[in-house]
Amino acid sequence: MRQRQRKRDGLPASPWMAGVCLAVLCLEAAPAHAQSARPDTRKMTCEQAQDLVRKNGSLVMTTGPTTFDRFVADARYCMPQTRQVRAKFAPTSNNPDCAVGYRCYQNRRER
Repeated sequence: MRQRQRKRDGLPASPWMAGVCLAVLCLEAAPAHAQSARPDTRKMTCEQAQDLVRKNGSLVMTTGPTTFDRFVADARYCMPQTRQVRAKFAPTSNNPDCAVGYRCYQNRRER
């Protein structure tokens, strides 16, 4: 039988444990603002949100205190799953129901 390695100098005994410790440290060290880096539709005008979708083609934006959605500029950004899009609305600073872009849509019968 293989004997367990012993801790030396307070370090983890195995490479696996060292990897786990490193992962935990990296997660704790991640900047708190990383979650807020996503564009927020509520902080821009309807026109600005639409322009951002057009320029990026596809992106995820915050739409409320605890919600987010993916918006696409057109059906090219939905392939290969589907080629259909439906209008996607979100609140903006000047319009509570702005047609920001589109969402990918797949008809259940065509799956």
